[in-house]
Amino acid sequence: MEFNFKRLWVVTVLCVVGFISAEVFADDSAEDSVYEPVPAMKHPSDNTWSQDKEELGKMLYFDPRLSGSNWISCATCHNPGLGWSDGLPRTIGDEQKELGRHSPTIINSGYFEVQMWDGRKKSLEDQAKGPIAASVEMNQDYDELIRELKSLPGYVRSFDRVFGKNALTIDNIAKAIATFERSVISKNAPYDKYWEGDKSAMSASAVNGMNLFFGKAKCAICHNGPVFTDSGFHNIGVKPAGPLKVDLGRYNESKDDFDKGAFKTPGLRDITKSAPYMHNGSEATLQDVIEFYDRGGDTKENVSPFITPLELTNQEKMDLVEFLKALDGDPILVTFPMLP
Repeated sequence: MEFNFKRLWVVTVLCVVGFISAEVFADDSAEDSVYEPVPAMKHPSDNTWSQDKEELGKMLYFDPRLSGSNWISCATCHNPGLGWSDGLPRTIGDEQKELGRHSPTIINSGYFEVQMWDGRKKSLEDQAKGPIAASVEMNQDYDELIRELKSLPGYVRSFDRVFGKNALTIDNIAKAIATFERSVISKNAPYDKYWEGDKSAMSASAVNGMNLFFGKAKCAICHNGPVFTDSGFHNIGVKPAGPLKVDLGRYNESKDDFDKGAFKTPGLRDITKSAPYMHNGSEATLQDVIEFYDRGGDTKENVSPFITPLELTNQEKMDLVEFLKALDGDPILVTFPMLP
């Protein structure tokens, strides 16, 4: 049998992380060693920020003319009023067809190392133009889209102002949308206020849930860092749901057997707002998610060795949910733009 060095490396690292996370709350003085505030957003050197670019990106984000049917916009599946997702187990694409995966939230996506559940998009710019042309999603022809936007003087002026003359291209459309998406940031949650000195910001139940999160419940093995994701891929034993009876996830990109059934770790800030959960929307509530992990997942094929029954008490489960609620940041306010 071939020895899998990649699996050995991952297991070794997670063992170390799991040990540290279980011990880090042994006393109050150790608690602050795990806290990381949300940093300032970084923009790529080839797509620097400007207010005009962000505003242009917002117009494009909300404009259904980016789809072939002229009724689907980015905001259709990533709706600010629905946690920047769509509130559905699995998103609805072109011709009202149900797709196989849950629409991931845009919140804090500018911090993620890769995009999409399977990580096939390496940047927000790359991701922004992908759904536009995807036949099952927005189903728009790039050339047709450029012709449509060039027929609208308001868009032409905006692109000229942001990118220079004759710069209305699909790549610049993607750059503008990505710039707007990087403005969608969740921060200043009760969790942050707690570590900034306001110990009344979190309830006793939430504090206990935090200790469980970084300890017994093992959540921090994958959900770590300032936005609570390792940007890695893990098979956590999610049962099939929806039209896809088999979804190999990251394996479709890596072709590594280790990645069969593995999906990207989502961030957890503002997590209460983007139900349902899992890559296929199979868990309706946060309570359901905690129950899922407590029983050690639902399938065992190729599952991570760290997905095991947790034996949490009912109170511990409630405390974990209270901690997750304490990750909700300030409201992310956005007004619908006037479209050209």
